Amino acid sequence: MKIHLRIYFALLLIMVASGAKAQLQETRQDFSFGFNGGMNLNSVSFTPSIKQKMNEGLVGGITGRMMCEKYFSLICGIQAEVNYSQRGWTENIDTTVSKDTYSRTMNYVEIPFLAHIAFGKDAPKGVQGFINIGPQVAFLISEKEHKSWSDTVNIANLTRENSVNYQYVKAQNKFDYGLVGGGGVEIRTGAGSFLIEGRYYFGLSDFFHTGEGTREFQRAAHQTISVRLTYLFNVPKKK
Repeated sequence: MKIHLRIYFALLLIMVASGAKAQLQETRQDFSFGFNGGMNLNSVSFTPSIKQKMNEGLVGGITGRMMCEKYFSLICGIQAEVNYSQRGWTENIDTTVSKDTYSRTMNYVEIPFLAHIAFGKDAPKGVQGFINIGPQVAFLISEKEHKSWSDTVNIANLTRENSVNYQYVKAQNKFDYGLVGGGGVEIRTGAGSFLIEGRYYFGLSDFFHTGEGTREFQRAAHQTISVRLTYLFNVPKKK
């Protein structure tokens, strides 16, 4: 986890330094605002491991973007969002061992801070490719279990093929952070911009207590693939 933290803060410092450079060499201030929405495909990186199926959830929120500078054919900016995001996991329990079914939906408010790099035709209308990358923080607001057994069952007695049953408790850490990156295509029109994007989120924090002094998990972090559509409209500049 210490290495993960170093990577996280190094990337954050790079973004701050890049933003400062853009302010010193600024050639444009193009601000746009809009909305995004799409689908999450979730899993959790557990150590010890737990067999899983992809867990589906919704994601959506508001997006703000500032395009700051053009370097050769690359157009650089900063993008921030505030999203509602459904994460969690669905267990793939061996039916020869148990007939149980289990999944959990974990609802977060997430805030990514992204470096936005676009390439393609620099014009009010046209098509551009882009890459988004940066750190993301989130806060767990609620969670819900979907299980085939009653609340009165002693979870220590549940039969699992790898004998792991520590995961059937509430999340112990509500604050989440990690790295997110992805890319897509932006279609710029007179009515605004439409962006189709795929992202991957790699969690650096654990929502269960972990570590050498913990007998349960050494790792319990989110991994999410998301596909989303974003609509942005330009905010007129003050004259």
